Amino acid sequence: MNNTIKLAILGMVFTSAASFADDCAVPNTPTLPVGADATLEQMLVGQEAVKEYQAANTSYRTCLDPQIAAAESAAAGDSPGPELVEALKVLTDSFNESVSKEEGLAARFNEQLREYKEANPS
Repeated sequence: MNNTIKLAILGMVFTSAASFADDCAVPNTPTLPVGADATLEQMLVGQEAVKEYQAANTSYRTCLDPQIAAAESAAAGDSPGPELVEALKVLTDSFNESVSKEEGLAARFNEQLREYKEANPS
């Protein structure tokens, strides 16, 4: 890939990264109910918050996908340069972090659900 094309793709990636904060909003992590003290209604609200968070994270990652694809394409050249490699790393790390946060939230909710069930056997 010649340098002109690389610079054009790099510009697209950085332009995308600049609008990244506006277009790809990282969802806020919801507060979970404390299972041992929660009511059924609070647990259901918590479950809905987890589902909404998962949907928001899916949208966030979908927003990142074209930026990652552009950075990967540009980085596949002969000598992508440190700026492009770093841009790809930042985008990929953001994607992976959103997956980790989502998995962690689901695990914490399931833990609170177990505590709720232990405190409220029926």
